[in-house]
Amino acid sequence: MKSRVLGKNKVFYDTIDSTQKEMWRRIESNNIENGTLIIAKKQTAGIGTHGRSWHTDISDNIAFSFVIEANCKIEKIEGITIQIARTLVEAFEDLYNIKLEIKHPNDLVYNNKKIGGILTETKVQAGIVKYIVIGIGINTNKNEIAEDIKNIASSIKNEFGIDVDNERVINRFCELFEKWLIENKIL
Repeated sequence: MKSRVLGKNKVFYDTIDSTQKEMWRRIESNNIENGTLIIAKKQTAGIGTHGRSWHTDISDNIAFSFVIEANCKIEKIEGITIQIARTLVEAFEDLYNIKLEIKHPNDLVYNNKKIGGILTETKVQAGIVKYIVIGIGINTNKNEIAEDIKNIASSIKNEFGIDVDNERVINRFCELFEKWLIENKIL
């Protein structure tokens, strides 16, 4: 991995309620280092935007959250979610020569089916963003899509017929996104 801060520390779980919830628990207990990733094979209570659930089963998909200690005004991070989506699209294009689309501002789609989502949350004190916690879930190697969502959701494997190396995708994302964070003086 070429990034120096983002992803330097990785915490792995086979099963956890939610990588996002675990990140916030660690922040509250002052047990976190800037750029840490929390990665899970399975989430039992994964969360998406607007309080929706995000299904992550054990079928080798991407589910992780990371933290940025920003200490900047909120205006500085406007558009960060769409930038994360662009960075994920770039990572998949670099590694697999596939082109995902973005459903503004936080979904990755292909053929009008959701492949992944991004959840961005912040902790702000006196107008200053202290922490940015971002959760990312991507259906990469999932074969079976639940019956109730198969018309609106899919996976990289189902759409492109390839097996994704999740670790390579996460590492490439960290490299690209850290570069953006540094260029924009957030990290």
